[in-house]
Amino acid sequence: MLTFLGFAMIATFLVLIMMKKMSPIAALVLIPALFCVFAGKGAHLGDYVIDGVGKLAPTAAMLMFAIVYFGVMIDVGLFDPIVRGILRFCKADPMRVVVGTAVLAAIVSLDGDGSTTFMITVSAMYPLYKRLGLSLVVMTGVAATANGVMNTLPWGGPTARAATALKLDAADIFVPMIPALAMGLLFVFVLAYVLGVKERRRVGTLVLPGQVERETAEEELVPAGPGASGAATPVSTSAVTAASASVSGEGAGSAAAPAAASASAAHGGGDAATPEDGFQGLDPHRPTLRPHLYWFNAGVTVALLTAMIMELLPIPVLFLLGAALALTVNFPHMPDQKARIAAHADNVLNVAGMVFAAAVFTGVLTGTGMVKHMADWLVGAIPEGMGPHMALVTGLLSLPLTYFMSNDGFYFGVLPVLAEAGAAHGVSPLEIARASLVGQALHMSSPLVPAVYVLVGMAKVEFGDHTRFTVKWAALTSLVVLAAGMLFGII
Repeated sequence: MLTFLGFAMIATFLVLIMMKKMSPIAALVLIPALFCVFAGKGAHLGDYVIDGVGKLAPTAAMLMFAIVYFGVMIDVGLFDPIVRGILRFCKADPMRVVVGTAVLAAIVSLDGDGSTTFMITVSAMYPLYKRLGLSLVVMTGVAATANGVMNTLPWGGPTARAATALKLDAADIFVPMIPALAMGLLFVFVLAYVLGVKERRRVGTLVLPGQVERETAEEELVPAGPGASGAATPVSTSAVTAASASVSGEGAGSAAAPAAASASAAHGGGDAATPEDGFQGLDPHRPTLRPHLYWFNAGVTVALLTAMIMELLPIPVLFLLGAALALTVNFPHMPDQKARIAAHADNVLNVAGMVFAAAVFTGVLTGTGMVKHMADWLVGAIPEGMGPHMALVTGLLSLPLTYFMSNDGFYFGVLPVLAEAGAAHGVSPLEIARASLVGQALHMSSPLVPAVYVLVGMAKVEFGDHTRFTVKWAALTSLVVLAAGMLFGII
């Protein structure tokens, strides 16, 4: 009964948010509360919720102060050189923009924290996507999938959990998996290229200053995309140049915005980017810039990430201290500090609210025993003849289980059972541990992962739209990692 209710609860949640019948926060709270009553344990709902909130409170605190910290770093211009470098690579070409998103997300993921990755990636790329009229779910999907592959780093979490649960060395699990994970990351880059080509066909390509030939200075043809019956729409060079200058962070003033908006509308780029859209992230003249404190801010950020990787202090404490220091040094006057906190309050409230709502979902799943019954049913459903292939079975099960469960639940609750079943058929625990990592590309888009709400919240994307678009590509990426692992003899 609990197995059926568990699967029914998850299916109901996913269907309602993907059909946009309920907001994610409402669905995360009301659906598990209803199913808790169905399970006959409504009297214990309060205990389950308090237990779930207690477990996720440190995560919520970490996200709150991380958003403030990195928000301040973005305000003061710490990441502007990265943004300019990515923009120089992209050259206003949709294909390069999408590939650049994947590369940036993969690089920033080296710090092992998904929330950090998404904040930096979205802050850098969102203005460019808006200006070119690109699909924002492409940005969130590519960023989440790239981060999912990189999430397998030993300090990212899953590898350490697998090593702890099976009493193995994390290096013995991770190092042999590098070729398979490299293939997964390569697949993400290829996927980004394919999606970027599709976006290029849909919206066309703007031309950056200096790329316009003198012979055609009077008029430049820009493909209009399928929405304009395959015709080419003439756009004046001055409009295109003004738009491109704004994209590249040069001359992003009020004069360039209308021209850029008209160019975007001309080639079917969707909503025109205006100051109200939040297209201020690359303004080289914004009053919050602190160029004289650049190296101080860079040093604090490196020290913070180093302390996080070395686990010198709990991550929420590190970001709390970092946010307080960043605000105090960069904005010593109280009104300025209040203004910066207010500027990021929307993101803080949305993400913290989502995390605490998710605590209801996870609290009910765990407290009622649904998650344990679901895992036992899945393990018990494995045919006896599949025993010698338990590594493959573990890899396949890691996709749905890490999507519908927390990493803690999977690695500490299910993985030991799978490893024991594999050992009975002569399958090494190391192979089981490596196979358990392949589902991480899909896991990073799970509704139970707090960082994904940072991603969709900052990108202004509906969670249901992100899920619909991303799940198939993330699952395919995980299968590529599994296939590569078997091909190389790692799994």
